[in-house]
Parts: sequence; structure tokens; C-alpha cells
Amino acid sequence: MTADRRHERQLAVRDVMTRDGLDALLVTHLPNIRYLTGFTGSAGLLLVLPGSTVLVTDFRYSAQAPLEVGNSASVEIDQANVWNRLGRVLAAEGPAAVGVEGGYLTLRDADRLRALGRFNVVPTADLVERFRAAKAPAEVSAIIAAATLAQEALAEVLPSIRDGEREIDVAARLEGALRRRGSEWHPFQTIVASGPRAALPHARTTTRTIGRGEWLLLDFGAQVDGYCADLTRTVVVGARADDRQRAVYDVVRRAQARALAHVAAGMTGREADALAREPIVTAGFGEAFGHSLGHGLGLEVHEAPRLSPTAEAALPLHAVVTVEPGVYLPGWGGVRLEDDVYLGPDGPRCLSDNRTELIELL
Repeated sequence: MTADRRHERQLAVRDVMTRDGLDALLVTHLPNIRYLTGFTGSAGLLLVLPGSTVLVTDFRYSAQAPLEVGNSASVEIDQANVWNRLGRVLAAEGPAAVGVEGGYLTLRDADRLRALGRFNVVPTADLVERFRAAKAPAEVSAIIAAATLAQEALAEVLPSIRDGEREIDVAARLEGALRRRGSEWHPFQTIVASGPRAALPHARTTTRTIGRGEWLLLDFGAQVDGYCADLTRTVVVGARADDRQRAVYDVVRRAQARALAHVAAGMTGREADALAREPIVTAGFGEAFGHSLGHGLGLEVHEAPRLSPTAEAALPLHAVVTVEPGVYLPGWGGVRLEDDVYLGPDGPRCLSDNRTELIELL
């Protein structure tokens, strides 16, 4: 049986609240609400108090919320106005200082909160996210399941891809394969980018027709139990790769392999980024690798920690991160390879298959 860590997580949050002089914390970011209570709804306000936790939501979740939350929080349902119901809870508690998630509470909702009582509204930063960065075994298992599902979907679709078809049709088949295998949703918009469009790191999938001998970059994900996997593969469609394609691909593959072998908890995000950046720079493509090496994975596809040239924070033990170097040459195309990695006490462990040999779809 999987350990229920919700009370443990809430206790950790309360310790920070006490340290920072907060009498209450209002959590509005839905992934943080799910992390602390298990609630998966699309609307809710979570109030963490010194001795209790209260979830306020609306009629749509009157049956769902108590089932998901269990004994991790009390549930307040309001059919008219969840903010008014939150106000009644706050009035009963009488806090002097209420922390809010500064990165997520809108100005409109901040005004709503201030209108509820005479207390100080104190912005916080990453108060819950700091705990989410280190993954428990069950969280790692969910990410492995999502990565496995994504790999199986790709293996189904790759043999069917031909030059002359549209990017959007490939994306539709890939997304269908993901859903059939049990992906709860797509963690981000699937990227299928061909030819020169593969040089766009976050290209939008279009109706462009894939040409013979062109790059096809596929960046896609899956979601299991709320946890995300994020993979990228780059292939050549309809012909053998030419010498330039092979050379660029080899640079990216070697850079990724170096990072996968040596990234570890305790090094800074900048040091991790350098593992892949240095060989790309040495090969003469430094200006063509314009994004960071990777990011944390969990309930969100982009979360802490960061692996970038400006990230000075240490990578935490038990984090799960992406390793995704790329080289992008405008007008020609680009190559990115991405896998998901667990930073454990015994070193890095790839959670995805790292099948990065150059594939030519003939």
C-alpha cells in the first residue's frame, strides 16, 4: 500500500508558516492543492491553519471533493460564492497574517481576500513548491509509468510516419495512442515540427506537409496519477540522413549522454547545464543551444528545479528532471533529445528509455 504523505506535507508547510510568522496560508495553485490534499478539481481554495486544513470548493465537487480529500482536510461546499465561504472560515479563526502564493494569486482575488477581514496579506514564494521538488517513491513510480506509456505510444506511431503527410496528422495519431494507453491528459501541447520548423524549440504543430529527408521533431508527454513525463525524439523521414544531419545529431546525442551520466543531486543547476553545453560549444554550436538543459517534472511539466546557465541553487536529492539539449539552425532544422532522470542517492537513473539512436523512417 502506498504511504499517504498528505499530513506529512501539511506539517512541513506549517513549520515554514510558523517560521515566517503566518497564521494561515491560502493555497490557490491547483497542483499545490492536489499535492497537499489529493483534490483534482478545477476550482478550489485551500486554507492551511495551525491546527487544521480547509478546502473550499463549489457544488460541482460536492461528491468528488470529500472522496479525494478524505481526512486530509475538511471540505466546505458553497453553491453561491466560495470567497464568501472562505470569509466565514477566516472570521472564525481570526488570523492576523494570511500568506498567499504571490506567483499565482491574481490582483482581483487579492482584492477579494482583503475584503474578507482585517488581516495582513503576506505574499510568499514557492512555499509549497520547495517540498514538491523532492519526489517520494510513489511519485517517481507514477512518472516512470507515464514515461513508459509515452514510449509505447511513440513506438506504435513511428513506423506509420511517411513524408507527404501533415504534422497535425502525426500529432493526432500520437495523441490517440497516448490516450488509448491510459494517459490522463497531455501535459502540454504536443509538438510535431518538420523540416526548418524543427529549428523552433517550442514550435506549434501545423498543417505543414513533411518533406522527404527532413527532420521531424516530436516533443510529447503523458500523465499518470497526475504526474507528467516529457520526452523528445528527432528522426529523419523518407530518406537516409545526410552527412550534416548525422554530424549535428551526433553532437546533441553525445552532449545528452554526458549530462545523463554525470548530473547529480548537490550540483548546481548551472553545473548540470554545463555538462551538455560544453561539448555543444566545443563543436561550434554554442549559439544554437539557446534554452536551458532541463527542468523539474512532477504534477506540472515545468517545475523546480531548473538546470540552466543562471541557476545557482543546488539540485535536491530525489528530484526528477529533464535532460534535453538541442541544436537549432534557422532555415535548416534542429535536433533535440529529451529524457527524464531521477537524482537519487546512488547517482542519476534514467526513467525513460533513452532510445536516442538516429532513426531514419524509410
